[in-house]
Amino acid sequence: MPLTLKEMIEAANAVVPKVDRAATEALIAEGALVVDVRDAPELVHDGMVAGARHVSRGMLEFRADAASPFHDPEFRPDRPVVVYCGAGGRAALAGKALRDLGFAQVYNLGAFKDWVAAGGAVDRPLESGM
Repeated sequence: MPLTLKEMIEAANAVVPKVDRAATEALIAEGALVVDVRDAPELVHDGMVAGARHVSRGMLEFRADAASPFHDPEFRPDRPVVVYCGAGGRAALAGKALRDLGFAQVYNLGAFKDWVAAGGAVDRPLESGM
């Protein structure tokens, strides 16, 4: 029987712990990679967690897998990874994908707006010039 999106997100949340601002800041201090899986227009409009790396949800597995020709060396299975998105669903699915790829320490920060509301540091987008 096929899974629903809700079931997929619930399964992801069962294996990828959620973290708040304080826990994320502690992970960052320890060298965690913070990954923004939102689409590019969202970043341009809102900015992103300070120091985060942008990898759209559609490219995550390609960037994370060391065997991929598109691998990003910042992704290492021994390095903690914190993922986030616009509302938390894409981050949950992204976290589950990373776990499936062998990343042991994966955390879901959830929604970017919650990070901002909690006073988290943000890299603002560049002026578009328009």
